[in-house]
Amino acid sequence: MAILSMKQYEQLAYDIALSIQEGLLCRGEKLPSIRKTSNSRKVSASTVFQAYYLLESRGLISARERSGYFVTSGGAGMPALPEPTLACEAEVTQLDVSELVFEILESTRSRKVIPLGSAFPSPLLFPMDKLARAMSAAVQTMDPWSTVTDISPGDVNLRRQIALRYMIDGLHVPAGEIVITNGALEGLNLCLQAVTKYGDTVLIESPTFYAALQSIERNGLKALEIPSHPRDGIDLQAMEHALERHQPAACWLMTNFQNPLGSLMSDEKKRDLVALLTRFNVPLIEDDVYGELYFGDKRPKPAKAFDTAGLVMHCSSFSKCLAPGYRVGWAAPGRFAKAVERLKLTTTLATSVPAQITLARYLSRGGYDRHLRSLRHILLLQQIQFVEAIERYFPQGTRLNSPPGGYFLWVKLPDGVNALELHRIALSNGISIAPGPIFSSQKGFTDYVRLNYGHIWDENMEAAIATLGKIIYKLVKR
Repeated sequence: MAILSMKQYEQLAYDIALSIQEGLLCRGEKLPSIRKTSNSRKVSASTVFQAYYLLESRGLISARERSGYFVTSGGAGMPALPEPTLACEAEVTQLDVSELVFEILESTRSRKVIPLGSAFPSPLLFPMDKLARAMSAAVQTMDPWSTVTDISPGDVNLRRQIALRYMIDGLHVPAGEIVITNGALEGLNLCLQAVTKYGDTVLIESPTFYAALQSIERNGLKALEIPSHPRDGIDLQAMEHALERHQPAACWLMTNFQNPLGSLMSDEKKRDLVALLTRFNVPLIEDDVYGELYFGDKRPKPAKAFDTAGLVMHCSSFSKCLAPGYRVGWAAPGRFAKAVERLKLTTTLATSVPAQITLARYLSRGGYDRHLRSLRHILLLQQIQFVEAIERYFPQGTRLNSPPGGYFLWVKLPDGVNALELHRIALSNGISIAPGPIFSSQKGFTDYVRLNYGHIWDENMEAAIATLGKIIYKLVKR
């Protein structure tokens, strides 16, 4: 399924869905009439009807005879996540999480399993046919010398395209600072290695992305967990106290649509975060792979936008938003760019040259933003459908967030339900989930799960949510 440019009716449907997601339109509320919407939006009545029909086909609204259209999904049907529990003192932890993570990730590889525990969106959401044509044209005209000249820091045209996107978002990041990597994860690991040594402490969020825990463990480092809020991210007061007490060598955070919480830090909080780390001279490794998957009017700024000291090492990739499987990411490591480039040269040397020139060609042709608009549209509609299904099938006591971007839901289970036990039973029913303990150095969050809504909503997906609900009901009643 290739993603096409959004038509007028799709844009209107997206705007209405966003209002539902943000709670501006609640379940049971009547939508403006076809004529009124046509006049206010200055579009034809046919366009409005197509938008309403699309939303109706997705189960978000319904028509009532002689009454108009009403919202049937979304709204404040389920309580929001509780406030994070703040520890009196953050403690440094020696990690031992990889085996648990590998055991659980193994379950997401089979196509027979419903991938609610996957870390990736559906590959059917990306323009693979257009990328294939771009690759065919790129490799036919590829300069043989590029296999030599495009070793680290990477293809110059791709780095220029990435620098241009930074500039459009209001950031000055020169192409010479950018290092192309094998996905964002390699960039994050190279940045971590550039600013730490064996035995150092790294400050992280709680909960945090399990790959960060694995990287810290693999490099012989220690983790310092700071509570993070499900809406606006890490607790800066607790973070300041931890910086004073433990003097970590680095900090690894997601500021935009954090995995697994989905939290989004405000610009003001990002500015305060960078100022705090600058005061203590602690580098920030910023994982921003979900930044393009926003549901609002514009891309949220990364923390790097507020960096004047070169301490923010910004990492991202095309894997989550354009080209899964191409494994092309990058790091913009500020003052540490040369160190990261040399680490790249001494480890994997280079990222696939055909993949780099393919993406450079695709970006230069101007189709990327059209694709992103359609992708965000689909993800927003799917989030609303998933949230509504969870509200319908899960028992009382369930709580969740509705993040303004990304494709993850962080769900608190009713009291007495263990996430690891739920994972095992769900897997035996052909459903994968991501249990909370894999997102903590201390294997906490035993009553939380992360669910992926980045896969196409259909009867199989709804049946999987219904089955999960039945399993949870049984666990509650034991």
